[in-house]
Amino acid sequence: MRKINAEGMHFRTLNEVVKSAAQSDKSVVIDNCMGQRYIAAGLSGADVMINGTPGNALGAYLNGADITVSGNVQDAVGDTMNDGRITVYGSAGDALGYAMRGGRIYIKGNAGYRTGIHMKEYKDKVPVIVLGGSAGSFLGEYMAGGVIIVLGLDTDVPIVGNFTGTGMHGGRIFLRSKTAPKNLPEQVSAHSANREDMAEISDILKEYADVFSLDFDALASDDYCVLKPNAKNPYKRMYTPN
Repeated sequence: MRKINAEGMHFRTLNEVVKSAAQSDKSVVIDNCMGQRYIAAGLSGADVMINGTPGNALGAYLNGADITVSGNVQDAVGDTMNDGRITVYGSAGDALGYAMRGGRIYIKGNAGYRTGIHMKEYKDKVPVIVLGGSAGSFLGEYMAGGVIIVLGLDTDVPIVGNFTGTGMHGGRIFLRSKTAPKNLPEQVSAHSANREDMAEISDILKEYADVFSLDFDALASDDYCVLKPNAKNPYKRMYTPN
C-alpha cells in the first residue's frame, strides 16, 4: 500500500504520483485531499482510497479501478467512466456519471443536478448509479441506457427535483417511491415496480446495502416506481411529421 499526503499538492503532480503508485503498489491511500481534479482518471487495476474532498472529474474515463471516498465529491464524478466502481460515503455535486458507459457509482448521500446525463449502455456494458438520498433536477437527462436508482433515505426533500427524464430515450430509473414525479415528459412512462423489475436491481441493491451496512431485505421489500422511455410516444414524433 502506498500512502500519499496531498496537502498543498498541485493536481497534476498528485495525478502523476497516483498513476505511478497504482502501477507498482496496486493500492493507494490519498490523505488531506482538497479539491485536486481528475484523480485516478483512466485508471485500471488498482484500489484508491481518498480521505478528503476530491475536485471535479474524479475517476473520469475510469477503466476498472476501485475508488472509495470517505467524504463528499464535487462535479462530474465518473465522467465517461468505462468500468470499475466509485463509492462515496458523502454526497456528490452536479453531472454525476456524465456520459457514463460502464461500471458502478454508489453515493451514500445526495447528488446535484443532471445525474446520469447522457448515460449509455452497449451489450453487457450497463452502467449503474445508486443514490442513497435524493437527486437534483434533470435526473437522467438525455439518458440512453443504464440503471439509476434513487432511494430517498434520510432526506426531508423530494426524492428527485424538476424535469426528471428530460430527453430520456433509453435505460431505466428506479425511485423508492409509491408515486411517480409530477410533470414527467410525455416521452417517459412510469409504473409501479413488479417482480421482474425488482429482480433486475436485486443484485445492485444487495451490493449497495453491503457497502453501506444497510438492511437489504427492507430496501428490497419497499415500493418502487420505474421510469422508462415511452415507446408509444417517442421523441422522434417531436421532429418528424406523423
